Amino acid sequence: MATLTRNTHGKARVRVMRLHHDGDRHEVRELTVKAMVTGDFGRSFTDADNSTSVSTDTIRNVVNVVACENLALDTEPFCAALAERLLGLYGQVASAAVTAHETRWTRMGVGGAPHPHAFVLDGNGKPFAEAVAVRDGRTALRSGVSGFTFLKSTGSGWADFAKDPYTTIPETRDRVCATSMEAAWRWRSAPAGGHAAANAAILGAMLEVFAGTYSHSVQDSLYRMATAALEAVPEIEEVDLACPNKHYLLVDLSRFGLANGNQVFLPTDEPHGQIECTVARG
Repeated sequence: MATLTRNTHGKARVRVMRLHHDGDRHEVRELTVKAMVTGDFGRSFTDADNSTSVSTDTIRNVVNVVACENLALDTEPFCAALAERLLGLYGQVASAAVTAHETRWTRMGVGGAPHPHAFVLDGNGKPFAEAVAVRDGRTALRSGVSGFTFLKSTGSGWADFAKDPYTTIPETRDRVCATSMEAAWRWRSAPAGGHAAANAAILGAMLEVFAGTYSHSVQDSLYRMATAALEAVPEIEEVDLACPNKHYLLVDLSRFGLANGNQVFLPTDEPHGQIECTVARG
């Protein structure tokens, strides 16, 4: 004789981005949510009876609905609102447990002021240096940063691209643009103020272009970012950039009677677009 002593079910790794508009100023709140319910569900385990069970896909939908209705809530009250909604919806639920891990975004500073809609990932990037020495030749030096992640919640589009029978993506002139950048620059001489200060100036010049100008595509931004880096630090010879698209897909909430005005998104980076370029002095 076997006895079921515990059961729970729900949805895990529900990724959701809430974008709160306060005039021109945006707040981004990205969470990875686990929502689990316990209650009168034992017969689905022991008797193949699903009549009381809540679909885990339904629980995912409830996460997105609560996100849309609570764009400005901090993580703790958001978790409480979601747990209480699950209890309120389903009488057979005895308890609802919600855990949310935050992906923290820090507002970018551009020109000495906080930017209204551009952000960098908290604890961001890994700087690196590379030296190649060849006998009877000059030692070649490169610097860069790996996994430097940033986004802007508006000011980007993807339109007027080539289309064929396999094209399904719609055009847009207002989207979240995000990437985790691999960047490297090759030195032609030592910078006057030292490499650390020059590296900071290069990164700052690229981010100012990204945040401060409209992006017609990742390709458009990368070329102009690399050009700005070359202009900012004359001691570098060329810039290599590789940027995967980190997609934020608009969640369709119309079936629940809710309008999604570019405010609730599904974060995903698999599969992703991969954009790469090298820009050198002419």
